[in-house]
Amino acid sequence: MTTNAGTIAIIDYGAGNLRSVRNALTHVGADVLTVDTPEGLHGAAKIVLPGVGAFGAGINALRAAGFEEPLLAAVRAGVPIFGICLGMQYLFESSDEMGDHRGLGLLPGRVTRFPSGGPKVPHIGWNQLHIRCEHPLLAGVTSGQYAYFVHSYYVEAGDAADVLATTDYGIDYASIVARDNIFGIQPHPEKSQSVGLRILQNFVELRV
Repeated sequence: MTTNAGTIAIIDYGAGNLRSVRNALTHVGADVLTVDTPEGLHGAAKIVLPGVGAFGAGINALRAAGFEEPLLAAVRAGVPIFGICLGMQYLFESSDEMGDHRGLGLLPGRVTRFPSGGPKVPHIGWNQLHIRCEHPLLAGVTSGQYAYFVHSYYVEAGDAADVLATTDYGIDYASIVARDNIFGIQPHPEKSQSVGLRILQNFVELRV
């Protein structure tokens, strides 16, 4: 199925929290279509890439479903993409979760495990977003507001200019990123109540 103009395509590759994400996007007024084949990306106004689980298994499933090249082509053509949780981690160059795995390479940086000796891993629950720069994705969001996290690995961004917000969990790490038409969020906006819904609405309304 081909998407209609204005449609946000949510990629279904078997490793995402699709129902909750779809419901949240619909709640903020988005025209949403879940796509399980690469052809479904054709004509999408924007793309959402969710993800839960381990990096290696997830990125391999995305590739096995044939999404990698069409997804990269869409991004090169200027289509906005929003990676959520593990989907944000895919945007970067690599991950060392359970081995070395190549990411999509859309942003410089790597994904690595929280250091030992710090807070309990996985990082589960509410934590603060510390806004580092103004951006339309964060319109109406105040630094210090809370979002809901579930993860054991975090992004070491290769370029500080890509980091919109950080979160402190023993270390200060990138929790929201953006560059041009590429966006990512580590916490789950669909589980983050009003703050998450506002961020999703901002993405829906973005003009890139």
